[in-house]
Amino acid sequence: MIGLVMDDQELIDRALYGIKGLKLDTNKKDDDGGFLNKDGKAGFLANIEEPFSPDGYYNEGPYYQRYAMYPFLIFAEGLHNVKPELKIFEYKEGVLLKSINALLNLSDADGDFFPLNDGQKGMSYYNDALVTAVDISYHFGTQDPGLLSIAKEQNKVLLDDSGLAVALGIKNGNEEPFNKKSINLSDGPKGTQGGVAILRQDDIELVFKYAAQGSSHGHYDKLSYSLYEKGEEILQDYGLARFVNIEQKGGGNYLKENKTWAKQTIAHNTVTQNETSHFNGKYEVGSQHHSVLNYFSSENEKVQVASAKEVNAYPGTEMLRTMAILKDEDFEKPYMLDIMKVTSDKANQYDFPYYFLGQVVETNFEYQTPKSLNPLGTKNGYQHLFVEGTAKAPSDNSQLSWLNKGKFYSLTSVTNTNDELLFTRIGANDPGFNLRREAALMLRRKNTKNTLFVSVIESHGSYSPVSESAVNSNSNIAALKVVLDTDAYTAIQITNINGNVKLFITANTETSKEKNIL
Repeated sequence: MIGLVMDDQELIDRALYGIKGLKLDTNKKDDDGGFLNKDGKAGFLANIEEPFSPDGYYNEGPYYQRYAMYPFLIFAEGLHNVKPELKIFEYKEGVLLKSINALLNLSDADGDFFPLNDGQKGMSYYNDALVTAVDISYHFGTQDPGLLSIAKEQNKVLLDDSGLAVALGIKNGNEEPFNKKSINLSDGPKGTQGGVAILRQDDIELVFKYAAQGSSHGHYDKLSYSLYEKGEEILQDYGLARFVNIEQKGGGNYLKENKTWAKQTIAHNTVTQNETSHFNGKYEVGSQHHSVLNYFSSENEKVQVASAKEVNAYPGTEMLRTMAILKDEDFEKPYMLDIMKVTSDKANQYDFPYYFLGQVVETNFEYQTPKSLNPLGTKNGYQHLFVEGTAKAPSDNSQLSWLNKGKFYSLTSVTNTNDELLFTRIGANDPGFNLRREAALMLRRKNTKNTLFVSVIESHGSYSPVSESAVNSNSNIAALKVVLDTDAYTAIQITNINGNVKLFITANTETSKEKNIL
């Protein structure tokens, strides 16, 4: 910025391209364990090239994208004003402006960003950095009327030309709702390193992460997901272990539990093999790999699907996860279908947690509760989980229902009588109370080589403490069954309590890829 003010081309070139002739150590790491300059590139343009995908996704996730957008856009605006010939807002096919649309789509119904990787819950597009982003995007972009509705919610504008353009647009009644639809955002500089898929139907939002590592702020959570209804978490992503700017909590910095818990695979809604995190929790390994999209389909609003494969997290094991939001007239609301196909060259123990929020209402299995609480394990995040209950899966289906913020939810999973069910709670080995004491139901499958995890999560009914009435508090699913599972296809049969049957078929390979069927 000083170079622009002084019209000093040498300073401008340093900012754009880095210091000429300076060779940086590509193996040097930052305080978070990430590589400072992995590719040996430097300067503003390199910082646009590397972290942003062509779709505008920022590899560290929306929390840090929000943090990064202010300096990116302020410098870009300065370049546009002083050096318009650079066409900075057109650089890399306009990725800076695309990134703002991507970032807004990475927020829930309340405007809170999804807490992917090291993300703090509650950070939203009401942050001042997003006021800057929305105003600049509107003024220097296509004057998208949807951005005006976001700006109106923010209730503030910049005191410059971009803020004036937004204020006049709102005054003239040009705003339209910012329409968040299902979207698939690629990851990586060329869009070839996995991505993040968001499936939306009515009030239900599914966030499916099949991205690259996410630099030093990434978590070991391949093929993980979180689920929302009207901005409230149904199944959560824990986010970071940090109390930002609260001095009493480690000076407001990252806590040690961020590494011992929040980054570990078991802290996420995905499969952990043999109580070991993906890539053995090693950044140097994880940063070399990414998951791969199988397919994404949102054309049919009643059947929206994202499917991706991970082959590097555990050597010798492949994981294919297919997630769908299905709108069915036999159900009160859209529901989620989750199919995780695991193929391995040896027998393993698989742990599959569901981090639900709320009060347990009912199970279809009998469980035992211990007289004293003990940790589930000794490392890789397991040391932070108390075991609050244990059970053997009773039959072909195991079911849990819970109540949270006036809504009922039910999880139905395909199980067998050898499966173990564990009620766990975060907080073991945490004398400083740095972790939230939240619960999960964990499905454990031992001594298994190839397997299939299938589950459905429904939102249904309501409870009013005023009228003290519970409406539609029971699950609508009578049976969930695998009717076909081959290399090419997997078929799941869903039977509701009235006996109506639906069949969902998904393609598992590129060569067999056809439309899924419901």
